[in-house]
Amino acid sequence: MPGTPPAGKTGASAHDRRPAGDLLALARGGDGEAFRELVEPYRRELQVHCYRILGSVQDAEDLLQETLLAAWRGIGGYEERASVRTWLYRIATNRCLNALRTGTRRPHEHAARRPEIPLPEPSHHRAEPSWLEPYPDVLLDGIADRVPGPEARYEIRESVSLAFLAALQRLPPKQRAVLVLRDVLGFRAAEVADILRTTENAVTGALKRARRGLDDELPGPGPESAPLPESPRERRIVADFVRAFEAGDVDAIVALLTDDAWLTMPPLPLEYRGPDAIRNFLATVALRDGLRYTLIATRANGQPAFGCYLRDPRTPILHAHGVLVLTLTRDRITALTRFHDNSLLEIFGLPRSLRA
Repeated sequence: MPGTPPAGKTGASAHDRRPAGDLLALARGGDGEAFRELVEPYRRELQVHCYRILGSVQDAEDLLQETLLAAWRGIGGYEERASVRTWLYRIATNRCLNALRTGTRRPHEHAARRPEIPLPEPSHHRAEPSWLEPYPDVLLDGIADRVPGPEARYEIRESVSLAFLAALQRLPPKQRAVLVLRDVLGFRAAEVADILRTTENAVTGALKRARRGLDDELPGPGPESAPLPESPRERRIVADFVRAFEAGDVDAIVALLTDDAWLTMPPLPLEYRGPDAIRNFLATVALRDGLRYTLIATRANGQPAFGCYLRDPRTPILHAHGVLVLTLTRDRITALTRFHDNSLLEIFGLPRSLRA
């Protein structure tokens, strides 16, 4: 059998797809196209699964490719005791846990970059940096319609929100995996035990600890209180924010915040909580000395987001300044998450510079 799986293509429609049993038999015989057709329906959801566990879009894509390669090389040993989907999740989950355990994740070069100016004292300083990256909504297309198992507790929108994922990244890796498999994907305890090569009792214990840890970390109201994506209410809040931010109007921005709003800048372990702390940060850092930005709308993690471009009065070129994601609650903004790594713009299809 060849050493690498066939490259991903646009899959056949469900109407045209050959029976899984036929595809499996052909793939075991070395038919790369049959293997691709067999695993293609799960490609995107597996990438999102890796992203939830690792917090990085780039790492998730790397681990997805490793998963498909391992599945291609090991398909002869697939015993059909579980579905193809469960088998792929077993490979992906354990690859992710191995990557976390061995420290072989992609180096985060931007983490070492020092801020351009001294930052004000944060409201809270975490012990470790957050490696979380934003996930483009366009990559979620096609997986929201898959109905999770009966054990699932989280809707797709909640399970990719930045608040949920930031809390998830603070759990130990094994707890993280158990919670995602049980409460997000709806696998039964016995299935999770098989995926992780452990006992059902161990899964149950890890899930209880993970739920407690997640409850302690998740801030404020859940996503059910947020306006629906692309709804008139969401568009109005976003338009008000863009108008205020591009004008450098700190007071107008603060007027849009909830009383418990917070601002973070992964991977920096700093949190600015409350309108006063955020006002001070905006006035002394983000919008200091008349700095002005142009915001290009996109979406990340089911939330409004922007590519940020810094204006330079001496030139018509606008320079990339990372990605900004808003978390909304009712008619207000409850969180601003700023990612300064300009390499993230590429995964959103945004350029490194604009012409004014």
